[in-house]
Amino acid sequence: MDFVYVTLKNFFSPLGANCNSLLRIISRLAIKLRNIHLEGKAVDLLPAIELESPSGVEVNASVIWLHGLGADGSDFAPIVPQMALSDTYGIRFIFPHAPSIPVSINNGYVMPAWYDIKQIDVDRHADEEQIRQSAGWIHALIERELERGVDSSRIIIAGFSQGGAVSYEAALTYQQPLAGIMTLSTYFPTANSIQINPVNNTIPILICHGTQDPMVNESLGRKSLAILQNLGFVPEYNSYPMEHAVCPQEISDIAAWIVRTLEEK
Repeated sequence: MDFVYVTLKNFFSPLGANCNSLLRIISRLAIKLRNIHLEGKAVDLLPAIELESPSGVEVNASVIWLHGLGADGSDFAPIVPQMALSDTYGIRFIFPHAPSIPVSINNGYVMPAWYDIKQIDVDRHADEEQIRQSAGWIHALIERELERGVDSSRIIIAGFSQGGAVSYEAALTYQQPLAGIMTLSTYFPTANSIQINPVNNTIPILICHGTQDPMVNESLGRKSLAILQNLGFVPEYNSYPMEHAVCPQEISDIAAWIVRTLEEK
């Protein structure tokens, strides 16, 4: 389907700016067709990169870590060795790949994305239906970890940018208690519609954001913090002098938070 969309776009592009509305229609149709195609495959597992830290130690915890728009699971895998986690922890890091869909803010260009973004403004106009669909795929990955013998209370859901937005939805709606939520350079687009499961009312949450982020302004990270506090959560918030990225101090803080969170379980 992605090939069909790109082919049509390349065909109509020479017609000039007047074809933009047609391309937007094609984009919406492509998303609908993708959802129909995946409807019967809701329990299918997303492809993912898996790393165990340290290698050879029995796994007793898992971190499911979602990438941002246009990236893939390999984006954050190199961070695992940088965290220098103790040999006493057996953690399986899972970095799933988002499917490729047309993204409206990028002129309908097909790229890996957890959901479509209609506009870049203070509200960002995220497709909440697709966020919930992506959250369902993360639930399936959690279920697989349970089948592998990892208790739900030792599973952390993490994400960067778009991945962080899905992490909020996936973790807070899951039907069993989880270890924690870690969101990086992101926002909370489903804050007004999310159906929080009471079993995760006290879940630990780490929020990290760059003070110079030009893509997802830090005000959105602080807005997420305020929303969560109003809902009764007690998130930890860290800011760094960086743009839409990660930095060495943040990686160190993430490692410390993971250890602290798992030690409490």
